[in-house]
Parts: sequence; C-alpha cells; structure tokens
Amino acid sequence: MRIGVTLENDKGMDGNVCMHFGQCSHFLIADVKDGKITKSEVVVNNAQHGGGGCQAVDEILKHKITHIISGGMGGRAQQKLKQANVEILGYTGKVKDGITKLLEDSLGGIDACKEHAERK
Repeated sequence: MRIGVTLENDKGMDGNVCMHFGQCSHFLIADVKDGKITKSEVVVNNAQHGGGGCQAVDEILKHKITHIISGGMGGRAQQKLKQANVEILGYTGKVKDGITKLLEDSLGGIDACKEHAERK
C-alpha cells in the first residue's frame, strides 16, 4: 500500500492534513507493509492551484499511490483518481492520526469541496 496525504506545510507525519487537495503545499508519501509504515517522504506539490482544473492529481499519481487522504477534494479530481484506481479517504487533523485510522479501516469517503460541489 502506498498512501498519499495532502499537507498544509512540510511537517510530514507531524503536520496537518490539508483541507483542499489542489491547494496543498506538499504531499506526504508513505509506504505501508504488514500494517506498518516502512518509509515516508514529503514532496512539494508542484501543481498547487487556486482554482479550475486539478493538475495536482497528475502530480500525486507520479508517486504510484494506492490511497489518498485529504480534507476535501473537488469532483473532477475525485473522478480522475478513481479512474486511476486510487481509494479516496477524507480526514481532518494530524497526518499520523489519519494514517493510523486508515490502517484501522476506520476512515470514510470524501465529499466534494463546497466550492466544487456544483462540478460533480
């Protein structure tokens, strides 16, 4: 399993999940094997945007993720990630707590961001 998490900053596991997928400054990429994180790294979101199409999907997919955790995400980004067979999960709070909840299978899906809801 390879998890991508939207970050508010570059604090990694100690940071907070960003509330908006396309506007996150960084991603955390975590490799998980047998329920344990074996490796994690923070990467810059080179496709950070202020609205419109979501190039951040292409950016995160470069890292071959299987799951994504974000506080919010537009409908188009969700469609693109689903087409790539990436499981989309919603969470707000500390990154390490979100990953723990994912590994416990206690995270749910995600609704489109309010500003993107009409674009579903």
